[in-house]
Amino acid sequence: MRRALISAACAVTTVTALAFPASAAPAPAQAKGEVSEYVVLYKEGASLGQAHRAVSAAGGKVVHENRDVGVATVTSENPEFIHAVMNQRALDGVAHNRIIGEAPKAKKQAPKVEKLTGAVHGAKNQAVPAGKPSKDTEPLAELQWDMKQMHATADGSYKKEPGDRRVLVGVLDTGVDGDHPDIASNFNRKLSRNFTHDIPTDANGNEVDGPCEFTSCVDPDDWDDNDHGTHVASTIASPRNGLGMAGVAPNVSIVNLRVGQDSGYFFLQPTVDGLTYAAKHGIDVVNMSYYIDPWLWNCGNNPADSPEDQLEQRTIIKAAQRALDFAHKRGVTLISAAGNDLVDYTKTNVDDSSPDFPSTPGEEPHDRTIPASCVSMPSEGENVIPISATGPSGRKSYYSSFGNGYVAVAAPGGDKVDNADQRPDDKGGIWAAYPERLAKERGELNADGTPKVPYIIRSCKGDKCAYYQSLQGTSMASPHAVGVAALIVSKYGHRDRSGGLTLDPRLVERVLRGTATPKDCPSPRTVEYVWYTQSNGQWVKHTSTQTCEGSKGQNGFFGSGIVDALNAVSR
Repeated sequence: MRRALISAACAVTTVTALAFPASAAPAPAQAKGEVSEYVVLYKEGASLGQAHRAVSAAGGKVVHENRDVGVATVTSENPEFIHAVMNQRALDGVAHNRIIGEAPKAKKQAPKVEKLTGAVHGAKNQAVPAGKPSKDTEPLAELQWDMKQMHATADGSYKKEPGDRRVLVGVLDTGVDGDHPDIASNFNRKLSRNFTHDIPTDANGNEVDGPCEFTSCVDPDDWDDNDHGTHVASTIASPRNGLGMAGVAPNVSIVNLRVGQDSGYFFLQPTVDGLTYAAKHGIDVVNMSYYIDPWLWNCGNNPADSPEDQLEQRTIIKAAQRALDFAHKRGVTLISAAGNDLVDYTKTNVDDSSPDFPSTPGEEPHDRTIPASCVSMPSEGENVIPISATGPSGRKSYYSSFGNGYVAVAAPGGDKVDNADQRPDDKGGIWAAYPERLAKERGELNADGTPKVPYIIRSCKGDKCAYYQSLQGTSMASPHAVGVAALIVSKYGHRDRSGGLTLDPRLVERVLRGTATPKDCPSPRTVEYVWYTQSNGQWVKHTSTQTCEGSKGQNGFFGSGIVDALNAVSR
């Protein structure tokens, strides 16, 4: 998952008076400057009129507002806007909206721990279907070790409960290719929404998302310029249609709730909007394979951060949690990737990647010691179910973050070095849908349409062809658990007022955990992971030492166990 990912634990829920006195004094005189954009959090209990007047008094103008949870996007020319906001009793927090400021000069992609350099640079392990599939299996089913590991197969959960079309799964990601031949029949175009605007360049002219393809820089609701969201959606619910492969819940409906940029950034306001929309439109389960930028971990009072950065992180925690609570109370099961950081989230760690999208010119990531009290959002948010990743052998994937009391359950996420020689092998990844348009744009296809890279395969049925790619990450583990959650709602849910199905998220989690296959910590508990990648034609060795804590029924690597689709619908 990571770029696609996460955390959140002991959230500070009040603004510290030490940094910004919360008095009723008037805002400082405004000095006209460049227009900047912020996310502002209204104080709970304040009326909209009070909040609007406070924003205006601080020198801001509301340009977008989520009234469900009291979060607004605000523009201001006041260079002291952050200080001015904290002088207003009706406002409870403020964060730079990171689409303004200096972005990294290289275009940022979604969590590409998934593709691994070895596979990209030409590993000779292009997977091909083994034998002729039976009439009950999809053509590429033999590649799906992941579905076999969790018994989501023709003679497993597909036979018992393939899912119900009335169950709606929201994919909060970079978008979904709704026209992909192995997604289209399960894609709910009517409910899908895009909560983002493409950002061609930042304020200094550095590329972020690149040129806009559509009017007003708003992509259609069935569009994915990244590939990450399409892969996630396919894993959850590709249909059994005689083409390619099937997802965990092949009969449920996919709703694209786009909250991520083309470049792989995920900002606060779109996440808040996507979650509240899901709550108000009957979405049953959401997948969140990302963390909210720009902070991998949010710390309310880390001395390595400036007072303004501390305030920003408190605001991210509080605003995101409001949206998560809003969704959970309205029947949305919240599932998130646990992170690709190779660390125990319950211990003290070091973060050298944040902020990954600076708000002011010249701002760079800096080293921070991160106690366990700091939180990555949304995965460590309350009522969120974090998922670690497993490889083909059933081991915890080398890259997957972990932690006893953090990870809820594990699910197949891929591990391309889970093999005898510890070299990248695409067979160890998760195969799922890939937009043909992107394969062409990226030069990954031959003139006749066949793939020229080992991490992409093609499946055809008559004159209709579809493409699939092998990725790895907790981004890929989370949708496997989401698919099982969707099956649980399909099997045990009851009709809601709109004619759909619904099930209390607390019950969904109970079944998901209770039917997972328990898996003990490895012996010895401390594991030295070893893997190799290629650099300049040479194999480079990497190692990571990770320790599993806990019991067979609940531990830091696997939580309550590896999700099992068949067990979940056989109660």
